[in-house]
Amino acid sequence: MNTKQFEQIHKGKGFIAALDQSGGSTPKALLQYGIHESSYSSEEEMYELVHEMRTRMIKSSAFDSRYILGAILFENTMDRLIDGKHTADYLWEEKGIVPFLKVDKGLAELEDGVQLMKPIPDLDDLLERAVKRNIFGTKMRSIIKEANSAGIKKVVEQQFAIGKQIIDKGLVPIIEPEVDIHSADKRASETILKDEISAQLSALDQDAKVMLKLSIPTEDNFYSDFMEDPHVVRIVALSGGYTQAEANDRLARNHGLIASFSRALAEGLTAGQSDDEFNAMLSKSIQEIYEASIK
Repeated sequence: MNTKQFEQIHKGKGFIAALDQSGGSTPKALLQYGIHESSYSSEEEMYELVHEMRTRMIKSSAFDSRYILGAILFENTMDRLIDGKHTADYLWEEKGIVPFLKVDKGLAELEDGVQLMKPIPDLDDLLERAVKRNIFGTKMRSIIKEANSAGIKKVVEQQFAIGKQIIDKGLVPIIEPEVDIHSADKRASETILKDEISAQLSALDQDAKVMLKLSIPTEDNFYSDFMEDPHVVRIVALSGGYTQAEANDRLARNHGLIASFSRALAEGLTAGQSDDEFNAMLSKSIQEIYEASIK
């Protein structure tokens, strides 16, 4: 593990940029960016376009390590180049930003009020490639839609089981059991989730390190206890469908919780903007998300 990267993620002031839209969410990300599905006719063309969008964000003067501690990439992005360097190397060597990799294969069907991760059959191979590509940590997402104790227990057990596999490869897993912000019993789900995470953290080996990526809680500072846990490197928050303004407002009320926004970070960016317009919009977003993250 890179000690400098670890210290930056553990103690740095700033937030983590989520640039990890994958196959299912890429068309939505491109549409938000102003590129319609009629603009591409194959998956390869789609990934080329989204890499151009991500490259434009990463190379922007606004995308700066004074505000951004790390960035989460999709597997396809990890394998592509920016100015002749693999994306993770460009992030760290040129920008001083720590690279992470999304490793899940999407969500299973809804059962017991939750969506577990689909099986990840080639995870070992992917993790070995990630190590070779100088990735620091990983991210994987499940969704909780109802306060169903059995379902939430399964989500957290699956997350930590795969997390241990990731730790064994020398990487830091971001455990992401997202609670749907539209859930009718979000607060009750968070109470069950907190208990299950606590149980899993207490069962980890002494030196094991994880990060948590959680929905901004209904009750402010609800997850503060986890910030003192020696296993937890950092707790980051997803925007979960909130507008950037609302996500920032809610985040700012949770001291020590930092952003890991995806859609909310890219809000307002379009392919048709001039570089000056694009950089100004991205800079404004980054500044506002940063300010909410350091409160």
